Amino acid sequence: MRILIIEDDKKIVNALTKGLKSEGFAIDFANDGESGEELAFVNDYDAIILDLMLPKQDGWTTCKNLREQKILTPILMLTALDDVEDRIKGLNLGADDYLPKPFHFGELLARLRSLIRRNSEDRTSVLEHFGITLNLDSHTAFREGKEISLTTKEFALLELFMLNPNKILSQSRIFEHLWDMNFDPKSNVLVAFIKYLRKKIDNDFDKRLIHTVRGSGYIFSDKES
Repeated sequence: MRILIIEDDKKIVNALTKGLKSEGFAIDFANDGESGEELAFVNDYDAIILDLMLPKQDGWTTCKNLREQKILTPILMLTALDDVEDRIKGLNLGADDYLPKPFHFGELLARLRSLIRRNSEDRTSVLEHFGITLNLDSHTAFREGKEISLTTKEFALLELFMLNPNKILSQSRIFEHLWDMNFDPKSNVLVAFIKYLRKKIDNDFDKRLIHTVRGSGYIFSDKES
Protein backbone atom coordinates (compact mmCIF):
# COMPACT_ATOMS: atom_id res chain seq x y z
CA MET A 1 0.00 0.00 0.00
CA ARG A 2 1.16 3.51 -0.80
CA ILE A 3 1.19 6.40 1.67
CA LEU A 4 1.83 10.11 1.08
CA ILE A 5 3.48 12.00 3.96
CA ILE A 6 3.16 15.81 3.82
CA GLU A 7 5.43 17.02 6.61
CA ASP A 8 8.30 19.53 6.86
CA ASP A 9 9.98 18.11 9.98
CA LYS A 10 12.79 15.89 8.66
CA LYS A 11 13.07 13.87 11.87
CA ILE A 12 9.38 12.98 11.78
CA VAL A 13 9.53 12.18 8.06
CA ASN A 14 12.55 9.91 8.54
CA ALA A 15 10.98 8.13 11.53
CA LEU A 16 7.65 7.61 9.75
CA THR A 17 9.33 6.46 6.55
CA LYS A 18 11.49 3.93 8.39
CA GLY A 19 8.60 2.61 10.48
CA LEU A 20 6.04 2.41 7.68
CA LYS A 21 8.44 0.80 5.22
CA SER A 22 9.20 -1.87 7.82
CA GLU A 23 5.44 -2.59 7.84
CA GLY A 24 5.38 -3.04 4.06
CA PHE A 25 4.12 0.40 2.97
CA ALA A 26 5.52 2.35 0.02
CA ILE A 27 6.18 6.00 0.91
CA ASP A 28 6.19 9.28 -1.00
CA PHE A 29 6.65 12.59 0.80
CA ALA A 30 6.46 16.34 0.31
CA ASN A 31 7.79 19.03 2.65
CA ASP A 32 5.22 21.73 1.86
CA GLY A 33 1.49 21.90 1.30
CA GLU A 34 1.58 22.90 -2.36
CA SER A 35 3.89 20.05 -3.40
CA GLY A 36 1.88 17.59 -1.32
CA GLU A 37 -1.35 18.68 -2.97
CA GLU A 38 0.19 18.17 -6.42
CA LEU A 39 1.38 14.65 -5.54
CA ALA A 40 -2.02 13.71 -4.11
CA PHE A 41 -3.72 14.95 -7.28
CA VAL A 42 -1.59 12.96 -9.76
CA ASN A 43 -0.97 9.74 -7.77
CA ASP A 44 -3.20 7.09 -6.23
CA TYR A 45 -2.58 6.74 -2.47
CA ASP A 46 -4.17 4.52 0.14
CA ALA A 47 -3.86 7.26 2.78
CA ILE A 48 -2.30 10.68 3.39
CA ILE A 49 -0.51 11.80 6.56
CA LEU A 50 -0.85 15.58 6.62
CA ASP A 51 0.86 18.01 8.99
CA LEU A 52 -1.04 21.16 9.90
CA MET A 53 1.76 23.74 10.05
CA LEU A 54 3.46 23.63 6.63
CA PRO A 55 5.42 26.04 4.42
CA LYS A 56 3.71 27.65 1.39
CA GLN A 57 0.29 26.21 2.23
CA ASP A 58 -0.98 24.99 5.60
CA GLY A 59 -2.62 21.63 6.20
CA TRP A 60 -6.11 23.09 6.50
CA THR A 61 -5.90 24.65 3.03
CA THR A 62 -4.31 21.53 1.56
CA CYS A 63 -7.05 19.31 2.99
CA LYS A 64 -9.79 21.68 1.80
CA ASN A 65 -8.33 21.86 -1.72
CA LEU A 66 -8.01 18.08 -2.01
CA ARG A 67 -11.63 17.54 -1.00
CA GLU A 68 -12.79 20.24 -3.42
CA GLN A 69 -10.89 18.41 -6.18
CA LYS A 70 -12.77 15.21 -5.22
CA ILE A 71 -9.64 13.53 -3.84
CA LEU A 72 -11.28 11.22 -1.29
CA THR A 73 -8.12 9.50 -0.01
CA PRO A 74 -8.27 9.09 3.80
CA ILE A 75 -6.37 11.91 5.56
CA LEU A 76 -4.73 11.57 8.97
CA MET A 77 -3.87 15.05 10.22
CA LEU A 78 -0.89 15.69 12.52
CA THR A 79 -0.32 18.84 14.55
CA ALA A 80 1.47 20.22 17.58
CA LEU A 81 -1.57 22.43 18.21
CA ASP A 82 -3.61 20.59 20.83
CA ASP A 83 -6.69 22.78 20.65
CA VAL A 84 -10.18 21.35 20.27
CA GLU A 85 -11.18 24.09 17.82
CA ASP A 86 -8.21 23.26 15.58
CA ARG A 87 -9.22 19.60 15.53
CA ILE A 88 -12.83 20.46 14.75
CA LYS A 89 -11.73 22.76 11.93
CA GLY A 90 -9.57 20.05 10.35
CA LEU A 91 -12.30 17.43 10.57
CA ASN A 92 -14.88 19.82 9.14
CA LEU A 93 -12.58 20.52 6.18
CA GLY A 94 -12.46 16.82 5.34
CA ALA A 95 -9.77 15.18 7.47
CA ASP A 96 -10.71 11.65 8.57
CA ASP A 97 -8.71 11.49 11.79
CA TYR A 98 -6.46 13.64 13.96
CA LEU A 99 -3.32 12.82 15.95
CA PRO A 100 -1.56 15.38 18.18
CA LYS A 101 2.23 15.56 18.41
CA PRO A 102 4.15 13.97 19.99
CA PHE A 103 2.61 10.63 19.10
CA HIS A 104 3.49 6.96 19.49
CA PHE A 105 4.22 5.23 16.18
CA GLY A 106 2.10 2.24 17.18
CA GLU A 107 -0.96 4.46 17.59
CA LEU A 108 -0.34 6.19 14.26
CA LEU A 109 0.00 2.81 12.54
CA ALA A 110 -3.24 1.54 14.09
CA ARG A 111 -5.13 4.68 13.10
CA LEU A 112 -3.70 4.54 9.57
CA ARG A 113 -4.72 0.92 9.08
CA SER A 114 -8.16 1.67 10.46
CA LEU A 115 -8.64 4.52 7.95
CA ILE A 116 -7.50 2.35 5.05
CA ARG A 117 -9.75 -0.49 6.15
CA ARG A 118 -12.76 1.82 6.53
CA ASN A 119 -12.13 3.19 3.06
CA SER A 120 -11.86 -0.21 1.39
CA GLU A 121 -14.89 -1.57 -0.44
CA ASP A 122 -15.15 -4.77 1.56
CA ARG A 123 -14.58 -3.04 4.93
CA THR A 124 -13.07 -6.16 6.43
CA SER A 125 -9.76 -7.08 7.99
CA VAL A 126 -9.90 -10.61 6.56
CA LEU A 127 -9.60 -11.38 2.84
CA GLU A 128 -10.55 -14.81 1.50
CA HIS A 129 -10.14 -16.07 -2.07
CA PHE A 130 -9.36 -19.44 -3.67
CA GLY A 131 -8.59 -21.16 -0.37
CA ILE A 132 -6.30 -18.40 0.90
CA THR A 133 -7.16 -16.43 4.04
CA LEU A 134 -5.30 -13.19 4.73
CA ASN A 135 -5.75 -11.43 8.08
CA LEU A 136 -4.74 -7.77 7.74
CA ASP A 137 -4.72 -7.18 11.50
CA SER A 138 -2.60 -10.13 12.61
CA HIS A 139 -0.60 -10.21 9.36
CA THR A 140 -1.13 -13.95 8.98
CA ALA A 141 -1.78 -15.94 5.83
CA PHE A 142 -3.19 -19.44 5.34
CA ARG A 143 -3.87 -21.62 2.33
CA GLU A 144 -6.27 -24.49 2.91
CA GLY A 145 -5.55 -24.26 6.64
CA LYS A 146 -1.77 -24.30 6.27
CA GLU A 147 -0.03 -21.18 7.60
CA ILE A 148 2.26 -19.39 5.15
CA SER A 149 5.18 -17.35 6.49
CA LEU A 150 5.54 -14.12 4.50
CA THR A 151 7.87 -11.12 4.66
CA THR A 152 6.22 -7.68 4.91
CA LYS A 153 6.69 -7.02 1.19
CA GLU A 154 5.41 -10.48 0.21
CA PHE A 155 2.37 -9.92 2.45
CA ALA A 156 1.71 -6.54 0.80
CA LEU A 157 2.01 -8.11 -2.66
CA LEU A 158 -0.42 -10.92 -1.79
CA GLU A 159 -2.82 -8.37 -0.27
CA LEU A 160 -2.81 -6.39 -3.52
CA PHE A 161 -3.56 -9.55 -5.50
CA MET A 162 -6.36 -10.54 -3.11
CA LEU A 163 -7.96 -7.11 -3.33
CA ASN A 164 -8.05 -7.59 -7.11
CA PRO A 165 -8.96 -11.24 -7.78
CA ASN A 166 -9.30 -12.27 -11.44
CA LYS A 167 -7.96 -8.88 -12.56
CA ILE A 168 -4.79 -8.35 -14.58
CA LEU A 169 -2.39 -6.10 -12.68
CA SER A 170 0.29 -4.41 -14.76
CA GLN A 171 3.84 -4.19 -13.47
CA SER A 172 3.48 -0.40 -13.20
CA ARG A 173 0.32 -0.77 -11.08
CA ILE A 174 2.13 -3.12 -8.69
CA PHE A 175 5.17 -0.83 -8.51
CA GLU A 176 2.95 2.16 -7.69
CA HIS A 177 1.39 0.38 -4.71
CA LEU A 178 4.42 -1.41 -3.27
CA TRP A 179 7.35 0.90 -3.95
CA ASP A 180 7.80 4.66 -3.83
CA MET A 181 7.91 6.94 -6.88
CA ASN A 182 11.74 6.97 -6.91
CA PHE A 183 11.94 3.20 -7.40
CA ASP A 184 13.43 2.07 -10.72
CA PRO A 185 10.71 0.14 -12.60
CA LYS A 186 13.42 -1.47 -14.76
CA SER A 187 14.68 -3.34 -11.73
CA ASN A 188 14.03 -7.09 -11.67
CA VAL A 189 12.99 -6.97 -8.01
CA LEU A 190 9.29 -7.48 -8.84
CA VAL A 191 10.08 -10.66 -10.79
CA ALA A 192 12.05 -11.88 -7.78
CA PHE A 193 9.20 -11.15 -5.33
CA ILE A 194 6.67 -12.88 -7.60
CA LYS A 195 8.97 -15.91 -7.65
CA TYR A 196 9.30 -15.92 -3.84
CA LEU A 197 5.53 -15.56 -3.36
CA ARG A 198 4.73 -18.30 -5.86
CA LYS A 199 7.12 -20.64 -4.08
CA LYS A 200 5.28 -20.08 -0.81
CA ILE A 201 1.64 -20.17 -1.92
CA ASP A 202 1.70 -22.33 -5.06
CA ASN A 203 4.47 -24.92 -4.93
CA ASP A 204 2.92 -27.29 -2.38
CA PHE A 205 -0.57 -27.17 -3.87
CA ASP A 206 -2.24 -28.67 -6.94
CA LYS A 207 -3.62 -25.42 -8.32
CA ARG A 208 -1.49 -22.37 -9.14
CA LEU A 209 -2.98 -18.99 -8.25
CA ILE A 210 -0.45 -16.43 -9.52
CA HIS A 211 -0.21 -16.38 -13.31
CA THR A 212 1.90 -14.36 -15.71
CA VAL A 213 -0.06 -12.66 -18.49
CA ARG A 214 2.58 -12.15 -21.16
CA GLY A 215 2.89 -8.51 -22.16
CA SER A 216 0.31 -7.38 -19.60
CA GLY A 217 1.38 -8.29 -16.06
CA TYR A 218 0.06 -10.78 -13.51
CA ILE A 219 -3.30 -12.17 -12.44
CA PHE A 220 -4.41 -13.82 -9.19
CA SER A 221 -6.94 -16.48 -10.16
CA ASP A 222 -7.85 -20.13 -9.67
CA LYS A 223 -8.32 -20.48 -13.43
CA GLU A 224 -5.39 -21.42 -15.63
CA SER A 225 -4.36 -18.56 -17.92
